[in-house]
Amino acid sequence: MLKLVYPACFYPCEELKGHYTAVVPDIPGCVTQGKDLADAIDMAVDAASLLILDMLEEGEEIPKPTLDTDKIKLEYPDGFVNLIMLNMDEYAEKYGQKAVRKNLTIPSWLNTAAEKANVNFSNVLQSALMKELNIG
Repeated sequence: MLKLVYPACFYPCEELKGHYTAVVPDIPGCVTQGKDLADAIDMAVDAASLLILDMLEEGEEIPKPTLDTDKIKLEYPDGFVNLIMLNMDEYAEKYGQKAVRKNLTIPSWLNTAAEKANVNFSNVLQSALMKELNIG
C-alpha cells in the first residue's frame, strides 16, 4: 500500500472570510483553496494526490517530503503547517486513467476458444488481476 505524507501550508484567505489557501511546497504547482479549514485540508489532499498520480503514471520520480516542518518557511505570518496523508492506492483506483500494454502468452487452443466466444482479453485480465489482488 502506497501512503505518502507531505507537509501543507495553510493560510487564511484575506478576500473570502473563513476560506483557506493550501500550498504543498514539496510538490510543484500544488496550490488549492477551501471554503473552510476542513475543506482546505481535503482539497490539499486531493490536489497533491492528483499531481503525484500523474507523476507515477508518467514514470517520474515523486518529490521527497520535508517531514521536519520546522524547515518549512511560511509565506505569510498568519499561516501554519500541517501534515497531510495521501493514500495513492485508493486514489489511483478511483481516478487513475493511464492504460499500459501487456503482452502475454496463452495456449493456442485457449486463444481460439476465447476468440470464438468474443472474449475481451483486456477486461478478463483486469477482472482477474483485481480479484487476485483483492481490489474492488
